[in-house]
Amino acid sequence: MNISAPCVVSLVWQLHDAQGTLIDELKEPVEFFFGGDDLLAKVEETLTDQAAGFTAELHLEPEHAFGDYDPALVFFEERSLLPEPVEAGMQIDGVPPGATTQGMPADAVYTITEVYPTHIVLDGNHPLAGLALRLNMTVKDVRNATDDEIDARSVGEPVFTVMNTAPSGTHLH
Repeated sequence: MNISAPCVVSLVWQLHDAQGTLIDELKEPVEFFFGGDDLLAKVEETLTDQAAGFTAELHLEPEHAFGDYDPALVFFEERSLLPEPVEAGMQIDGVPPGATTQGMPADAVYTITEVYPTHIVLDGNHPLAGLALRLNMTVKDVRNATDDEIDARSVGEPVFTVMNTAPSGTHLH
């Protein structure tokens, strides 16, 4: 079966930064919805009309990956908004309840980048924003998408998250 929207592709990959440092590796195949919200546009463009066994090496500039880094998406908030322990690297899905900064995008995933005695720094940029990336991928399988997958435009959860605990009403990743 050739890859065309809508379908589901199973991929393995190695993702490196421009200096060759390994950022992420999928050793076991992971399914992604093709023609929806699961894959970057440049990845979909490369996969179009390919089949199982196809391999590619992509160089992705920030504008084709996770965007340029935007310093306007960095916010300072009270540390008391979150239950202890609060650690750099934790992620919060959406604006934490009680946040006082105006203009924080509600749909962002915020990474805690710094922790001070009374404040935390929340960064709404994707952790890979501003980075040029190299993606080596292999298509392991292609299948028809289910009606539920087509309706959701996705097969599941984002790949780049680490789960932790969150206060009620928020999701830490």
